Amino acid sequence: MKKVYFKTFGCRTNIYDTQVMKSKLSEFELTEDEKEADVIVVNSCTVTNGADSGVRNYINQASKRGVKVIMSGCGAFNKGQTFLDAGKVFGVLGHSKKHEINSLLKSDKPFLELGDLKSLDEEVITSFHGKTKAFLKIQEGCNFRCSYCIIPYVRGNSRSHEIKDVVYQTQKLVEQGFSEFVLTGTNIGSFGKEKGTSLGELLQHLGSIKGVKRIRLGSVEPVQIDESFKEVLKEEWLERHLHVALQHTNEEVLRIMRRRNHLKEDLELFWYLRDMGFALGTDYIVGHPGEDEKNWQIGLENFKKFPITHLHGFIYSKRDGTPSASMKSSVNGDEAKKRLKTLQNITKKNNFDFRKENKVPLLVQIESYKKGFFNGYDQFYNLIHINSDKNLLKSWQEIKEYEIKEEFNEANL
Repeated sequence: MKKVYFKTFGCRTNIYDTQVMKSKLSEFELTEDEKEADVIVVNSCTVTNGADSGVRNYINQASKRGVKVIMSGCGAFNKGQTFLDAGKVFGVLGHSKKHEINSLLKSDKPFLELGDLKSLDEEVITSFHGKTKAFLKIQEGCNFRCSYCIIPYVRGNSRSHEIKDVVYQTQKLVEQGFSEFVLTGTNIGSFGKEKGTSLGELLQHLGSIKGVKRIRLGSVEPVQIDESFKEVLKEEWLERHLHVALQHTNEEVLRIMRRRNHLKEDLELFWYLRDMGFALGTDYIVGHPGEDEKNWQIGLENFKKFPITHLHGFIYSKRDGTPSASMKSSVNGDEAKKRLKTLQNITKKNNFDFRKENKVPLLVQIESYKKGFFNGYDQFYNLIHINSDKNLLKSWQEIKEYEIKEEFNEANL
């Protein structure tokens, strides 16, 4: 039986999609060692040029070894044909074709099977190999059309799973021993809009399931934190960290980006959440067209007003086919790196200060053991290293005594 290795790039949604493909694999042997694989399925990301580069380099190296390479994921839609024509991949498999993975991998002829951007996975995933947390993909696609973003064109419009189906999968995962769950999707804050429900309502259902200890969320938009969402903010099972995507803190740049959020409301929201005890993460793009020196300085001064403790920062990356691609950027690469570093330094200090000001007992599920320490993330999504003679892997630990260091917290148990 031929062996298949999955290489996953990008976001939590891709991690889930890989698990779906693994669960459908019945006529091949799954391997965790790419060197022994006969077939490699590359679940690709195309959100930035850097993501494309990583995928391209990996595929080039794999194809040189003579391995049969299949490309899936977001990159399949805008890069798949190019890789296929160049002979770098044997086949290209779209999101809606995951259930045909056995027949496609057996194909003796090169193929391009992109499918459509309207489907939803029907598989119920009940295991995540090597993971302490379980991922729940609650929706697919995005109805937002931010000027810089390629994702709606490779994931389609938003469509949501039924609440009962997400509840059922969660119950099955609890039965398998999972107690921490991460909700994922292309734009999870859009969950249920087309069905007359909401992310807040879904959370209320999931939080009531016996055995659910913690629920973490992927990125949500400021405009998606509605009253139903606010109703669950005090629930113990909801992580004390929220990732709310700003993308910028200059009103003029936000309008150029075609964002739906506005600076004044964003600042009020962030302090509302901070006053409730939340650590707050965000996405931020530097160097987007329109971010001249004046707008950068205004945005920087505004950024300093936000209680941001975690940052997922990007340097603007031109995506062909998006409105921003036709705009001219006045920021060179070196300057963009400096700007990003400035934001990272501010966020790093904010995080350190937050941990010092909020020294409370930490609830941590231990995820790994590396370099003599057990490691996990607390309710504020901050890393903690734990020194212990006991085997703590996969256990929950309440940590009352710990040292706050610049990069992480540390404890002895």
